[in-house]
Amino acid sequence: MNKKKIINDPVYGFISIPTELVFDLIEHPYFQRLRYIKQLGMTHLVYPGALHTRFHHALGAMHLMRMSIETLRAKGHEITAEEEEALTIAILLHDIGHGPFSHALEHTIVKGVSHEDISIMLMNKLNEEFKGKLSKAISVFRNTYPKKFLHELVSSQLDMDRLDYLNRDSFFTGVSEGVVSYDRIIKMLNVKNDHIVIEEKGIYSVEKFLIARRLMYWQVYLHKTVIAAEQLLVKILERARSLVLGGKELFATPALAHFLHRTLTHDEFVKDGHLEIFTHLDDTDILSAVKVWASADDFVLALLCKNFVNRKLFQVEITNEPADDQLVEKLGNIAVQKYGIKQDEVRYFVFTDSIQNNAYRLDNENIGILMKNGNVTDIATASDYSNLQALAKTVEKYIICYSKDLRAEISEAND
Repeated sequence: MNKKKIINDPVYGFISIPTELVFDLIEHPYFQRLRYIKQLGMTHLVYPGALHTRFHHALGAMHLMRMSIETLRAKGHEITAEEEEALTIAILLHDIGHGPFSHALEHTIVKGVSHEDISIMLMNKLNEEFKGKLSKAISVFRNTYPKKFLHELVSSQLDMDRLDYLNRDSFFTGVSEGVVSYDRIIKMLNVKNDHIVIEEKGIYSVEKFLIARRLMYWQVYLHKTVIAAEQLLVKILERARSLVLGGKELFATPALAHFLHRTLTHDEFVKDGHLEIFTHLDDTDILSAVKVWASADDFVLALLCKNFVNRKLFQVEITNEPADDQLVEKLGNIAVQKYGIKQDEVRYFVFTDSIQNNAYRLDNENIGILMKNGNVTDIATASDYSNLQALAKTVEKYIICYSKDLRAEISEAND
């Protein structure tokens, strides 16, 4: 069988599959599942074009990794054929543990288990299946491989994952602020003291990358309507699980039903075949359940699902200070009266939360700039852009979510 395939990617053009092992991994059901998990969860309800998948993203990151390897080799840094394949596999599989709707439902379906944890578990299972051929890739992914700079290409503050998702998400949402000069950044890559650095003449491209990351978070990932949609989906799953654990029968696919009936800890998840069942979950499991639950005889679940299906999302207000307790209480009382619900069911219609945006971290994984004199300086220090230091500060904002018709009730009462 010919395994030298070429994939036509809308962002980069033709992407080639480099080895037979990589081809076999892409063909594996664990990886094919990523075709049915959207990269940006509920973002398509704001930006209709944002329907690209984790499958797209993984292939794009793999393509950028191959470009970076070529650049570093041209600058005299040794990366063996085995290391190249390990890097390719590590970046290809970096998101293989994502569940339905990606970050929106992380820790909701399986509590206390991150997608990174599940990715490692699945890599280990694949390594067994492929008779140890992924061992070096896993070592690179877990940062236990002797050449530390290889891991930084997979996971750091300037890795191939971030370069691809910013560029790809910008492409599919149409938000031009997220476009980054990925090709120039890759051409400026170098290695110093076993760490990835950027040559000084690439400093402005890195500045733009950091600014683009900040803008994409506020404009896309943390857009208030995206938050509203994601929070609504979380509340639906919370209500469904509460009902099921209380003994109520609800429609669900076998994989979804398995996790609705269980609240698993990290240690419990790795036992008894839960991981294998997780690999049968994708966006379609959730969507099919929500459509059926819209006709459920439980008022709360049915209303939440109808609102989701009809895009009647929560009202979200984002502020610099925590929400006023009196407003939250007032909205809750209106919800009890309007819907005839119990006090402990108010949390499905009125609740608060917080969001954070941190474009750059000042820590031991900083972005190093290789100066012309051979010294390495942190980007925040090397840059003459005065606002770059501000990007290193975590910005926290507070949100209050509530059903839109509750605000109308408050307005009427005030009148």
